[in-house]
Amino acid sequence: MFTGIVEELGEVVAIEPVGDTAGEAARLTIQGPTVTSDAAHGDSVSVNGVCLTVTESADGRFSADVMKETLDRSSLGDLAAGSPVNLERAARISARLGGHIVQGHVDGTGRILERVPGTRWETVRISLPDGLARYVVEKGSIAVDGVSLTVASVDPGSFTISLIPTTLDLTTLGRKAAGEPVNLEVDVVAKYVERLVTADEGGAR
Repeated sequence: MFTGIVEELGEVVAIEPVGDTAGEAARLTIQGPTVTSDAAHGDSVSVNGVCLTVTESADGRFSADVMKETLDRSSLGDLAAGSPVNLERAARISARLGGHIVQGHVDGTGRILERVPGTRWETVRISLPDGLARYVVEKGSIAVDGVSLTVASVDPGSFTISLIPTTLDLTTLGRKAAGEPVNLEVDVVAKYVERLVTADEGGAR
């Protein structure tokens, strides 16, 4: 579990195909001195909102394998050597929950549609896949590239967020331009509530 509070802006060092079929899997190597300071084999790290398992860690870098399902459902397949990535270690139970409960299980991707600069912040509009729209509400929580954010408004096919200077400076969201993809994870509580209220009498409860 994560909180959506990015600890470090890392950088992709290398992406290597894995397997016999193109797009079957990939191995990412990422530079991230902060998250690797206590990383061990098997630890979880959120990379742009995707929970990955550390396979190797040394010299401020870590490697993780990414399966086809993850490549298909997230924007990790669009990364290249040199790409910046948001990094967060798994939350400790004793830590403050600064954002909201983030699983690192990406529900889909959106694209940045518009950026509107303000005096001290930016308003960013992001496309919203039809299948996720029912889980996104004004003033609710959403994770965008692993960053815990509050939904400012919801419109048909899109939603907006407001980014403060800290988020603009310390995450990928300050660098991404209109047209670029972002990973979206909706509030898991909304999905559980939907499951409970729509389950038929013979369904799981």
